[in-house]
Amino acid sequence: MTLELGDVQTTALIPVAIKANETLRKNARLRDDVAVQIIRHLEMDTAPFDKFMSHEGVVARTIMLDRMLKDFVAAHPDAVVVNLGAGFDNRFSRVDNGSISWFDIDLPDAIAARRKVFAERDRVVMIAGDVLSDGWCAAVQAETQRKDAPLIFLAEGLFMYLTLQEIGSLLSLLKAHFADGTLIAELNNPMMVRSQKHHDTVKATKAVFRSGTKSGRELCALCDGIRFVSEHSFNEEMRKYSLRGKLFAALLPEMNDRWATFVWGNAPATEAA
Repeated sequence: MTLELGDVQTTALIPVAIKANETLRKNARLRDDVAVQIIRHLEMDTAPFDKFMSHEGVVARTIMLDRMLKDFVAAHPDAVVVNLGAGFDNRFSRVDNGSISWFDIDLPDAIAARRKVFAERDRVVMIAGDVLSDGWCAAVQAETQRKDAPLIFLAEGLFMYLTLQEIGSLLSLLKAHFADGTLIAELNNPMMVRSQKHHDTVKATKAVFRSGTKSGRELCALCDGIRFVSEHSFNEEMRKYSLRGKLFAALLPEMNDRWATFVWGNAPATEAA
């Protein structure tokens, strides 16, 4: 199996490598058997994509987002979930309750690669398209109207590769096409943009960080009607597992990514993390 991926899409191999290696550990904190299959099929050297800090960060962000989404699904069992910039994410398998509907949206090369490793599944739709264009919106609108259920968008490993102007355009697109919605987005800090050449794994790709914020509240200024709910640093989870994680959280608290939650319209707010 060969995968042809663009520069940013190649960063999807970082969480794949990390989730595969974590799954194979004796006391794995998360499991992703598809990630293991991908690495084995590619006969991939995971070393450039699996360094300590990135490993702990990916594990932490996965555990945190799984928990937030499970809480949302528990409160809204028929929810429609839209995974923006899906890459090789396998979260549906970990949170599915038998009733949710799920959309994986990504660029054509990423979806073509995704179709090689993910079989068709009931209630899961893969759509090739640019998240900044509205070509994918009609299918999500139809499903949301059919079910009359809450809608939640996920943006994991996406916003840092967009400019603030592009993020504003995406927020405006979401608000224009969906009257009510919840968004959980991964955000990074401007310091990480300035120091990205030292990032332990992204430096192994040709991808470039293009934006960062000190607070999720900054995004509300990019689109009228978007409301900030909360944000939680990955440090909250990382510091549970190692002394190095505790030191990083204490000494460089702003250098880690965080999950930020936003709502608009009459969408239900969530504080879970």
